Amino acid sequence: MDITMRLAQQPEADELLGRSPLAALVGMLLDQQVPMEWAFSGPWTIARRMGADDLDAHAIAAADPEAFAALLSEKPAVHRYPGSMAKRIQQLCGYLVEHYDGDAAAVWSDVRTGDELLARLKALPGFGEQKAQIFLALLGKQLGVRPKGWREAAGGYGKAGVYRSAADITGPESLAKVRAHKQEAKAAAKAAAAGKAPKG
Repeated sequence: MDITMRLAQQPEADELLGRSPLAALVGMLLDQQVPMEWAFSGPWTIARRMGADDLDAHAIAAADPEAFAALLSEKPAVHRYPGSMAKRIQQLCGYLVEHYDGDAAAVWSDVRTGDELLARLKALPGFGEQKAQIFLALLGKQLGVRPKGWREAAGGYGKAGVYRSAADITGPESLAKVRAHKQEAKAAAKAAAAGKAPKG
């Protein structure tokens, strides 16, 4: 792969995301409870701290858990919760080693349908339905992985011309649109919850 990504909004980190399937997966795993750019810069930071120019599933899975957590905790920390995220990244890499010989691209390289790809993504540690659908949309929209029915399998994230998730970010302008969409969705959910609250 030699694809230009704009998720980290940082050239070296984005370059790694574009050429490394494992970096893209780890960035997606980190994308919760922190700004998107922080999450997707994480893989590059981890690789650099491990003295490498890419992530290696075998090396991460085999790393001492305390040492790996310390590596993520170094300032600036890779995530708001570096300890728990270190554990999740090691679980993800362990799964890839066990099921795909450590090759992240093998998760999607031979799938025939969007549903099959979604099922494989949902089987990954740390990937629930929503995260799996967003990553599936990212694969289709930006990385050219488009098995039959991929848009449908990605749900609302697979639609063309929307700004709903990491899959739709191609620069600062689209990042701002996705952020605005998330804020609107959060406000709507809050309003709905307030409406359902028991009056007393």
